[in-house]
Amino acid sequence: MIQQETKNILGLQLPTDPRWVDLASISLEEILTDHAYCEQKAATSCISLIQRYPDRQKLVAELSPIVTEEWGHFRQVLAELNRRNLPLGRQRKDVYVNKLMEFQVKGASEEDMLLDRLLIFALIEARSCERFKRLSEGLDDEYLQKFYRRFMESEAGHYHLFIDLAETYIPKEKVRKRWKEWLEYEASVMQNIEVRGDRIH
Repeated sequence: MIQQETKNILGLQLPTDPRWVDLASISLEEILTDHAYCEQKAATSCISLIQRYPDRQKLVAELSPIVTEEWGHFRQVLAELNRRNLPLGRQRKDVYVNKLMEFQVKGASEEDMLLDRLLIFALIEARSCERFKRLSEGLDDEYLQKFYRRFMESEAGHYHLFIDLAETYIPKEKVRKRWKEWLEYEASVMQNIEVRGDRIH
């Protein structure tokens, strides 16, 4: 049921391992730290897209408010750490994202580079949304359940936005073909990386 739900809502081919939420529940400081940096990187990634493609009016217009929203999310997670008297901690290597980056087309045309960048961001948002849903349903802390429910709803919107932007600038058939390839690759990444409770991804 969970696997089918994941496919229907986000297109993801493989649901999060059920053990992840249990591990995360005993590593809340690490999860919150990693989450904070994920939000920070999301904001800077949107800035980098705007800087690289300033001539793409819709992209600039749509991503500008997302920068503000993602930075606001970083501040919300930071506030939650402070509420718990926990330090921010240090940023950690993101194995999941690094593995995704390996799948980008090498020596690609400008169109293919833009497509892969937008689809990577869509995939990260989709997986984050799925993870936040697991936290909102699986944690014992009722406050954190609601906390992550809000993040889940936001990430779902961002996932759709990146797909929409890709289809704005690139033929839909090409976007859908490449998206299918990305989904299959991401499932293999999820299947082969270690299940860790101190990482959002």
